[in-house]
Amino acid sequence: MGEQTLEHERIKVLLVDDQPLLRMGFRLILEGEDDLEVVGEATNGIEALAAVKSLEPHVVLMDVRMPLMDGIEATGRITASDSCARVIILTTFDLDEYAFAGLQAGASAFLLKDVVPADLVQAVRLVASGDAVVAPRVTQRLLENFVRNRHPVAHPDPLLEELTPRELEVTKLIAQGLSNAEIAHKLFLSEATVKTHVRRILTKLHLRDRVQVVVYAYETGLVIPSNPDY
Repeated sequence: MGEQTLEHERIKVLLVDDQPLLRMGFRLILEGEDDLEVVGEATNGIEALAAVKSLEPHVVLMDVRMPLMDGIEATGRITASDSCARVIILTTFDLDEYAFAGLQAGASAFLLKDVVPADLVQAVRLVASGDAVVAPRVTQRLLENFVRNRHPVAHPDPLLEELTPRELEVTKLIAQGLSNAEIAHKLFLSEATVKTHVRRILTKLHLRDRVQVVVYAYETGLVIPSNPDY
């Protein structure tokens, strides 16, 4: 999956949560921005799948605990389909097991439900653009917390052998939560070159975005959890 370009159209957002007040609050925040448009709402995973197919949103804000079909299963089905929609998981705690499961299922990011308006808007824009670095170090802490307790896979994925040494180096730096600019500075490369490496890494590893690279790196043992107090 490549990066989406949304320069000439508003970012279409689908709200999925069984709490009407939360949907209303998020709608008010998002529709206050000229470049964002809430195209629909859903109260469970089944409704979300139908809405993604009919409304073709760019970003789905997805709760995890819902009746009929939860947000984890819905996220997995959306990301496995031919939809270009990217999913942001909504959770209550930043070290919630559901947030981890959501990232495993293919979500591009996760946000706390009490996120401040400015961070919500920024997250939607970043994820829609294909730059899924939303609180990367929080994401890293989440992954380390669960991988540390799950015994990470000892054998690397054969797909890693398709990466060049430089691509492997970039993959590890992405997994550490570094942005393109930070990677470029560290490796003495231009940001354009780093972007090219990232695009090739996503293609070779069959991943949707940067957050999926982070998940992959921890699950395959490419990156080992650091100290618990990170």
